[in-house]
Amino acid sequence: KANYFSKFSKAPVICKLAGRKVLDGVGQPTLEVEIYCTVKNREKRICSAIISSHYQIPENALSETTQADEKERNDSVTTAVEWVNESLNTMLRDLKPTDQCEIDKMLGEYFSKKEEEKKEIEKEEEDDDTLSVTSCAPSAVAQSGQKKEAKPGKKSSIETTIPPAEPSESVLCGSLAIGGTSLAIAKAGASINRIPLYLHIALLKRSQDSPKEMTLPLPMVTLLSCEKFSPLKLVKEVMLIPPVQLSLKQGIERALDIQKEMMRLLEPAGKQPSPQLADSKKGRARNKEKNASPPALKRVSHLGCLITGCDNLEQPLLLMQTACNNIGLELGKDMYLAINCAAHELMDYVKGKYEILTGTFRSPDEMVDTYVELVNKFPSVIALVDPLRKEDRQQWNNLCGALGSKCYLIAEDAATNTSKLQTDQNINIPMCSGVVLKYVNQTKVSDLVKLTGRLDGQRRITILGSPDGESSDDSLVDLAVGLGARFVKLGGLSRGERVTKYNRLLAIEEELAKNRTLRMSFFLTLFSACNEYGNKDWREND
Repeated sequence: KANYFSKFSKAPVICKLAGRKVLDGVGQPTLEVEIYCTVKNREKRICSAIISSHYQIPENALSETTQADEKERNDSVTTAVEWVNESLNTMLRDLKPTDQCEIDKMLGEYFSKKEEEKKEIEKEEEDDDTLSVTSCAPSAVAQSGQKKEAKPGKKSSIETTIPPAEPSESVLCGSLAIGGTSLAIAKAGASINRIPLYLHIALLKRSQDSPKEMTLPLPMVTLLSCEKFSPLKLVKEVMLIPPVQLSLKQGIERALDIQKEMMRLLEPAGKQPSPQLADSKKGRARNKEKNASPPALKRVSHLGCLITGCDNLEQPLLLMQTACNNIGLELGKDMYLAINCAAHELMDYVKGKYEILTGTFRSPDEMVDTYVELVNKFPSVIALVDPLRKEDRQQWNNLCGALGSKCYLIAEDAATNTSKLQTDQNINIPMCSGVVLKYVNQTKVSDLVKLTGRLDGQRRITILGSPDGESSDDSLVDLAVGLGARFVKLGGLSRGERVTKYNRLLAIEEELAKNRTLRMSFFLTLFSACNEYGNKDWREND
């Protein structure tokens, strides 16, 4: 009876936003947004959200480049904090945090206004002093590790004409404020409605139609990362995908077992004898010297996975096979593999070819043949991430035709940023099975809802992915579950900012199972069955 009149009270409204600079999982600055609401005439802190940074972790960048990136990052976070504490704080006051679409629309308009202001400033500077703008123009090599393009007029050895790399998409200083505020609003809306964030997101996508059952995304668990300085360049990450007949808890435990065995195999020389490659069921594994185990383990990556060097393309896959066989598991049955190729980092624009090994180059057409041979030899590989640059569209088409019934071909860096994808009605990306979406910068929750709906309509799968600069906020998992993502790409099973997301995924599985709203996903069963159709596009039977 004491709470009888509480149901007649006004709905909570936003009374204050607070932004502050915090550190992400690699010790770099990022943004935290806090939401305060007026609840029963009292100011109450509802929630906070930390947005991850889009900046990549440079592994071999020059000190000057690193310093410039750090300054740009600091300036961006500082500006974002100002936007939240000043403009956005005033703009969103007295609004209901449950009105996600309305607030996201206002955030989008605010961001567009800031973009216009920046363009006007740049135009004025260009009119005042064109020479200064020219002298400060960004280098042709925007990111560390990219190959230099041939200079105009310089004699080169390009055998075939390749499409030039599209210019990198600019990021407006302070854009973190938009994504951070939108995510914080979503968390506040879920809290006020007293429902989990994943259910709140599902209701937004389904226009408040409560789902009777929910499917969990399968984790892509990064186990190995190949060093930049090793001869093998084509394989950036090797990931594990557990089979759907297992619960997520069982799948992650199995991945941990494989990781432990991998660490044993990679023990430094002198601690134990070098392991011999195990026999496969399809034939004896080669014991040639070129296929010997990779060099010793050196460290754990910022992605939370093991780092090793490899001399050839088969080596990390054979090592995976060995680790699984040693603990009684069979690749392709008890565990599947995915490879992040990061092909955009391998193009030598002078030669017009990809450098897959040190001194070994392949044309875009030859890359297709390389992948076909690899997947045919290792059928446990069911996903290739960024196997080609996004500019090599014809080769994407050819690869889909050759491997579309056997393997997911996924665009990560080969796709444009989330906000641009959302505004582009045609989703201008190469032909592929699916897209990795990352919640960074000015991305809003409504953007993800609309974009995943459009991808569903095109029968493309959605993968929610962690950026390099991941934070300790575990909201990404709730977004993936609520949006109905097929996979979630979280990194390895080490480092706190990665493990906290796996823990959240396990907690959601337990909660859905307890509520009897967990629906098993049979897509890998269908995926395997569709191999019988040969080159027929398996997406038609999904």
